[in-house]
Amino acid sequence: MCCTEGSLRKRDWQRAPEAVLGLLLWPRTATLKGLGTCFPSRPERRGAGIAAAMEQASEKRTASALFAGFRALGLFSNDIPHVVRFSALKRRFYVTTCVGKSFHTYDVQKLSLVAVSNSVPQDICCMAADGRLVFAAYGNVFSAFARNKEIVYTFKGHKAEIHLLQPFGDHIISVDTDSILIIWHIYSEEEYLQLTFDKTVFKISAILHPSTYLNKILLGSEQGSLQLWNVKSNCLLFLFPSNPAPAVDVVAIGLMSGQVIIHNIKFNETLMKFRQDWGPITSISFRTDGHPVMAAGSPCGHIGLWDLEDKKLINQMRNAHSTAIAGLTFLHREPLLVTNGGDNALRIWIFDGPTGDGRLLRFRMGHSAPLTTIRYYGQNGQQILSASQDGTLQSFSTVHEKFNKSLGHGLINKKRVKRKGLQNTMSVRLPPITKFAAEEARESDWDGIIACHQGKLSCSTWNYQKSTIGAYFLKPKELKKDDITATAVDITSCGNFAVIGLSSGTVDVYNMQSGIHRGSFGKDQAHKGSIRGVSVDGLNQLTVTTGSEGLLKFWNFKSKSLIHSMGLSSSPNIMLLHRDSGILGLALDDFSISVVDIETRKIVREFSGHQGQINDMAFSPDGRWLISAAMDCSVRTWDLPSGCLIDCFLLDSAPLNVSMSPTGDFLATSHVDHLGIYLWSNISLYSVVSLRPLPTDYVPSVVMLPGTCQTQDVEVSEETVEPSDEMIEYDSPEQLDEQLVTLSLLPESRWKNLLNLDVIKKKNKPREPPKVPKSAPFFIPTIPGLVPRYAAPEQNNDPQQSKVVNLGVLAQKSDFCLKLEEGLVNNKYDMALNLLKELGPSGIETELRSLSPDCGGSIEVMQSFLKMIGMMLDRKRDFELAQAYLALFLKLHLKMLPSEPILLEEITNLSSQVEENWIHLQSLFNQSMCILNYLKSALL
Repeated sequence: MCCTEGSLRKRDWQRAPEAVLGLLLWPRTATLKGLGTCFPSRPERRGAGIAAAMEQASEKRTASALFAGFRALGLFSNDIPHVVRFSALKRRFYVTTCVGKSFHTYDVQKLSLVAVSNSVPQDICCMAADGRLVFAAYGNVFSAFARNKEIVYTFKGHKAEIHLLQPFGDHIISVDTDSILIIWHIYSEEEYLQLTFDKTVFKISAILHPSTYLNKILLGSEQGSLQLWNVKSNCLLFLFPSNPAPAVDVVAIGLMSGQVIIHNIKFNETLMKFRQDWGPITSISFRTDGHPVMAAGSPCGHIGLWDLEDKKLINQMRNAHSTAIAGLTFLHREPLLVTNGGDNALRIWIFDGPTGDGRLLRFRMGHSAPLTTIRYYGQNGQQILSASQDGTLQSFSTVHEKFNKSLGHGLINKKRVKRKGLQNTMSVRLPPITKFAAEEARESDWDGIIACHQGKLSCSTWNYQKSTIGAYFLKPKELKKDDITATAVDITSCGNFAVIGLSSGTVDVYNMQSGIHRGSFGKDQAHKGSIRGVSVDGLNQLTVTTGSEGLLKFWNFKSKSLIHSMGLSSSPNIMLLHRDSGILGLALDDFSISVVDIETRKIVREFSGHQGQINDMAFSPDGRWLISAAMDCSVRTWDLPSGCLIDCFLLDSAPLNVSMSPTGDFLATSHVDHLGIYLWSNISLYSVVSLRPLPTDYVPSVVMLPGTCQTQDVEVSEETVEPSDEMIEYDSPEQLDEQLVTLSLLPESRWKNLLNLDVIKKKNKPREPPKVPKSAPFFIPTIPGLVPRYAAPEQNNDPQQSKVVNLGVLAQKSDFCLKLEEGLVNNKYDMALNLLKELGPSGIETELRSLSPDCGGSIEVMQSFLKMIGMMLDRKRDFELAQAYLALFLKLHLKMLPSEPILLEEITNLSSQVEENWIHLQSLFNQSMCILNYLKSALL
């Protein structure tokens, strides 16, 4: 059993033929432990320089005001070998594959996704695993992940890129490209031992820990020699020279020459040799379920199966992957083989046939080549159709990957392939799809997808529900030239007709149900140049076509007659119609965008700013935004009502396609040399976004592509947050103007029922108060006498006696009373008012009742309260609170106010203030009511 730790690249093929690419321990019959097979170092990844140069920009959460990176779809594996683990607790196997800066963990039983790890700063270059942790190296650092997701340990110390990892009990061994080997203690992250090798003599290319060899590791080199080391004593035990099964001392050595050597390391004896004609050995694995079979991978995607007893090749699994076999592992004591490769595929093969070859059991597969076109399918925004240069058409779900499905490769003659039973269909496959159009209106009745292929005249139809190519190839019968190809397609909103534009300038209409040709636009041809775009409006009344000669033409869909023709400033490249609003977007060859209203047939907007060819465009569902992607690596959002650029951000890879979800929640993009679909969430749906126009000198920032795990919010310190003029939130003042009456922000329950508290308490009072049982005394009293008897509890003879003690002058004053006394001295009542605002209705009543001298207050405190109400009326703030507090005060203390001259004077002043404010409000109310009645009743 093996799990690979490196990958084979083209530059590795230039090494010596005897370079050791992998080591594999021969398994024992009784027990078996997964040991690593390791391969040469990986070269620097493409785009590493760009990523390093843009590291500062990537620290920001996003440089776009409208879109934030969400996650990537359609990524399952790359050229990093997978890792197989066995969970003793759940009794299941798990396989881990790398997808750039993170890794996925799948359950082998159903190949369902179990976990997605958190992202690391750089692309992962090698992986390893033990029973508890998964180790992933990126650059000169590697980390340990717990629960297949979280980083728990990080190891730093290498100067060069790490390309080999090997778990070793409580330790982990790492090797970099400079042949420096370091042994780390996992839990303390401390360095245990470091060994340095001369790269010119012994450059480490593989590492293995032989089972039952205590504290010993076997190292393979690019020079072809092997070394056995004791890492505890730090000494070289044995050196195996160049060209050097059921025994623990036997290992399999894969060489660059395509040779596999079965060698006994205990006696330094070669037992057998195999050689494959497909190039270097990329991976090796042994079956452990009783069959003496060894599997070897190759760079061309073939797998060879070798019988170790008869010493011969027994079977071949050709085209197991379309690229080099990166990882190949037989599960322990099961007839299952797990493989992965750089073609973005993870496959499980079962060996249950009489011939001994593998049958594909389960797989997870995405596109193996960069994408050509992506479009949202349906109106729920949950499926994305994508075509790729590998010739496949696939559907990816934005909800869960279990809903993904592949529509497969297009075949030139599917019936002939079925009739003859061709195994290799490479010769009859259609070229890659360049453009397609889809409509789900009649998908249950007939084909609903039409696609044009690279260099082909005929357009293929596809059925989404059946997940296969359709029944028709649509092309004109009279055209037999080889140089004419289909360049543009569209399907009507009803799903009945397909419109196809050709490079010869012809535009044809076909019936999707029968495949019958239903006419052409124009007498001979619709345009003199190649057709760059065709679109049909939502009611099948108007057809719009554009050609490379720079003309935009409007046709009657039914009669095929020309209605109007208009010239463009430059040759068009892309045409896109928003059917609901009747807005047509045109991307021209001079890197500008023109927006045409198909009803008035006039150009209503013109946008410029891109510095490269515009690859694709997308409208928002409401038709207000036009999103464009160009080769200058920018994605720009144009606001059509205002005619301004409202958002722009750069990417480290040029976007090829953009598609907006019908629900408006996500923007999907595909990029040059990338196999996945990247989702960007629409921030305006859940946050306040400024849609101010960007200045002409605006310099966009670079945004890194999202990973397969959902983007997590990054906490930014307050010091690093710079205020932006575009995102300054309006802070409303407490009072807009001193002459305006301002209400408080308190709920009505705090002030509306202050005058009715006695009624509310009476209604809420229970009919019979709850009876609390009297607690027994600690010492139960007894009656003296010869016979001990307990004394009866004393009865309260006066039930009307109150238990409330009147403290009188000893009562402690509340904070509210103290603040009122201070306000009488300094004439400041803000603190007292804030205390009153925090209280509920019952608390407010208690505080106002306690202002009287009978309840512990004083005349001065009551005077101070009336001054506070006067201050509130003068400021015209908290108007309803002032009215409610004053009404409650008068209700409680109205009888004693005439007897106190000081209070009577304050009440007289307040009365005039209240009357003045109310007269002003009354006049405003009356004026508003008159205007409202006039507007409702007047005959205009």
